[in-house]
Amino acid sequence: MLELNGIRKSFGKIEVLHGVDMQVRAGEVHALLGENGAGKSTLMKILCGIIQPSEGTIRIEGTERHFADYDQAIAAGIGIVFQEFSLIPYLDAVENMFLAREMRSRLGMLDRKAMRKRAAEIMRQLAVDVALDVPVHRLSVAEQQFVEIAKALSLNARILVLDEPTATLTPSEVEHLFKVMRELRRQGVAIIFISHHLEEIFEICDRITVLRDGEFVGSCAVSEVDNDRLVEMMVGRRIESNFPPKPAPSTAPVVVEVEEVQLKKSGPVSRFALRKGEILGFAGLVGSGRTETVLAMLGAYPAQRCKVKVDGVEKRFRGPDEGLAHGIGLLPESRKEQGLITSFSILQNVSLNNYGKYRKNHWFIDLKKELDSTRSAMAQVRVKAQGPHARVDTLSGGNQQKVVIARWLNHDMQVLIFDEPTRGIDVGAKAEIYTLMREFTAKGGAIIMISSELPEVIGMSDRVCVFRSGGIVATVEGAEINSETIMTHATTGRVEHVA
Repeated sequence: MLELNGIRKSFGKIEVLHGVDMQVRAGEVHALLGENGAGKSTLMKILCGIIQPSEGTIRIEGTERHFADYDQAIAAGIGIVFQEFSLIPYLDAVENMFLAREMRSRLGMLDRKAMRKRAAEIMRQLAVDVALDVPVHRLSVAEQQFVEIAKALSLNARILVLDEPTATLTPSEVEHLFKVMRELRRQGVAIIFISHHLEEIFEICDRITVLRDGEFVGSCAVSEVDNDRLVEMMVGRRIESNFPPKPAPSTAPVVVEVEEVQLKKSGPVSRFALRKGEILGFAGLVGSGRTETVLAMLGAYPAQRCKVKVDGVEKRFRGPDEGLAHGIGLLPESRKEQGLITSFSILQNVSLNNYGKYRKNHWFIDLKKELDSTRSAMAQVRVKAQGPHARVDTLSGGNQQKVVIARWLNHDMQVLIFDEPTRGIDVGAKAEIYTLMREFTAKGGAIIMISSELPEVIGMSDRVCVFRSGGIVATVEGAEINSETIMTHATTGRVEHVA
């Protein structure tokens, strides 16, 4: 159905795609794989007419096509769900789905009833219950993701591109999506699926195309490769293990102790302690209270009660800035929206909240000291960029996450809180992030890691607090850190409610 032949793309003197080929058949789910920065998104934007190729051809059902813009690609039956949401926050789901192509009555009036009916049909096809009449900013992240998918399905696309569609979904929501993908495949739709979760590739995909550094590495059937071979194709080397070895169980002093935190009235009360040199994992289903508990500890989320000690001294934080002053840094789940100013340079992002470190006097900043400090932090976390003045939005997801880490290391933090540390990051960059985390704890730092990825929780955590219904139901360590034990606690653990 779809052929991309010899696709090249240059930005100025830099060529980012080097003659890429790709063939996708009708009625198949075709995985497009590669590390961040490999050229996957650029290739898909060329397919959708968002950017123009420097060379190469696009053929659909044997006919060569040229798309001057996305509208022409849509007209040709191509739909795309972008990794970054393209929704208008203050419009509802129906208005977002039909934006700029609204249904109209015979008199030319907006036919809201027809649009809502069609939107409801698509949501039933997706087997999800999403409120259609409220602004999408009031929906959960997962619900917004399904609105994006529904928007693409409303185009009646014959070729559907899904760029990291499962990154924000729970396992049950992922399974719903896969059911829809299987039905679309049965109907003859060609689906291009981009994901960093290799287990998803083996579950849902038929064939694979791999890119590395803008080069076409190869295409093959899923049945012809295993996990290790895929990783080797993507990164150019074998990665024997994503996870660094764990240290011996820590008997070091407690650096942060949460004696009690209760998120809601009559809700469960949680207690936990974080020791120097350890990684404490927070596991549980989406909505179980993991992130809210950490934010409540820092005074950024309203709680019924919260009692925190840092190095044995009771503290009451009124916001993350006060946590920062006591050596606690937060790397939020959404690094682009909450962790970085992407239009700023690496230097500006690393220096944020820390300009006092470079002050010469009351009025002036020591620019040389700031530059040297930024370069040192970049080297420490191995950021790959043209230099400190490179804009953050030009970096891959893995390098953006490293910039966030560099900022907190530049602040000399003793505790780092990682919320979904490797979401949207490729397998090679994940291994680098994990190494940085272990290097931090080996020097005496401590980490709270919130993650929805069980292999990550199991492979990185020295102890694991399991959450359910807004509170911690169990803390496991040693041999108990396994998927069966964690999921049993997360789905059936008893929650003690307190009046």
